[in-house]
Amino acid sequence: MSAQALTPIRRALISVSDKSGLAELGRFLAARGVEILSTGGSARALAEADVAVIEVSAHTGFPEIMDGRVKTLHPKVHGGILARRDLDSHRAAMTEHGIAAIDLVVVNLYPFEATLAAGADAATCVENIDIGGPAMVRAAAKNHDFVTVVTDPADYAALMEEMAAHEGATSQDLRERLATAAFAHTAAYDAAIAAWLRGRRGEAFPARLVVSAARRQVLRYGENPHQQAALYAAGPAQPGVASAEQLQGKELSYNNLNDTEAAFELVSEFQAPEFEQPAVAIIKHANPCGVALGNTLTDAYARALACDPVSAFGGIIAANRTLDGATAAAIAELFAEVVIAPGFEPEARAALVGKKNLRLLATGAMADPAAPGMTFKSLAGGILLQTRDAGRIGRADLKVVTKRAPGDREMADLMFAFRVAKHVKSNAIVYVRDGATVGVGAGQMSRVDSARIAALKAREVTIA
Repeated sequence: MSAQALTPIRRALISVSDKSGLAELGRFLAARGVEILSTGGSARALAEADVAVIEVSAHTGFPEIMDGRVKTLHPKVHGGILARRDLDSHRAAMTEHGIAAIDLVVVNLYPFEATLAAGADAATCVENIDIGGPAMVRAAAKNHDFVTVVTDPADYAALMEEMAAHEGATSQDLRERLATAAFAHTAAYDAAIAAWLRGRRGEAFPARLVVSAARRQVLRYGENPHQQAALYAAGPAQPGVASAEQLQGKELSYNNLNDTEAAFELVSEFQAPEFEQPAVAIIKHANPCGVALGNTLTDAYARALACDPVSAFGGIIAANRTLDGATAAAIAELFAEVVIAPGFEPEARAALVGKKNLRLLATGAMADPAAPGMTFKSLAGGILLQTRDAGRIGRADLKVVTKRAPGDREMADLMFAFRVAKHVKSNAIVYVRDGATVGVGAGQMSRVDSARIAALKAREVTIA
């Protein structure tokens, strides 16, 4: 069959959980004489849109049973989807058993992840594990030489455009693209179920790891210009770079995203009740060049910048409060790549709007540094998986071994320094005074060298 072979659509099966765009699609198909088979809520929604439908149970001659668990698992459904139209034996079987060809399958699955996110009990979650839907999707995707499968309402427009251009037919290219998306759809669905069951069992490291992620953005390039890259969102949405809203500025790069995540995770360490002051972190190449608390956000920014103003040039700035106009005006005096914060006051937006290349990211809330999760690192032919670094050191964890115990002010600085050091690449040395870093040494092969670098910086710092 040629790469652009056209296959006409005469009969469609529609069974969707997400009914957005369904009425428009149904009217389009009906206007072109396509016979529509449907089930349950999809059939009712189409009927309400004045689209003629045939219930699947009428088509198969077999009723839905077991509370709807069995309705499309029938030879007249799967035979109609899986039959190869170019094989005499398949056509003969269809004739012998009264099986009509199904040329279009429009199916998306029970909302398992939405049910889980809503906090439903285990029994409800199990009932929202779709069986018939994935079976139809996979059957149609397997037989994409002859059958078109659509699992995402966003693809309805492309389907209708092709059918309008080709007198009711679709091309091999579109069918292959939609089949690829269909297998990804069922794979992601199964991955979510497996992750839920694994979590219920407390199984952190399964014998086979299944991961699903949705692409958010194809990047201009990767860590270097000759590398390709993309951003994917995985797992439940949480405040951070992957879910942030970009309010202004040019497209984010791979390095921007990596550094911005480091900045936001660091500044998120400073939240009540342990730290009730505004905090600012300035990051360069995934390491902090300045972190500080302050009475105001403007004060915190000035103190963070004072630690290493040279390295801060072209860096990432993260705040643990909604950015105000005064702080934004101060930031505007420095060349920065990204500013990330829970939100931006109108005055802050106005102060930064003239810096058209500066990216502003609003997260809506702060991250939870103690939240459970996993981190990945790729190896050649493998993956390293570990639990997220949710560790924290409190005063009760410390043992004084010096002749003089630290005072309250020194202990507060020590607690602050521990939080910063967690986010510094080893070997990590952090010097702190009065809630602000004065010297950071990172990424050296020798911690002695890291200490020397941090000390050199500390000699030059004046913290207000």
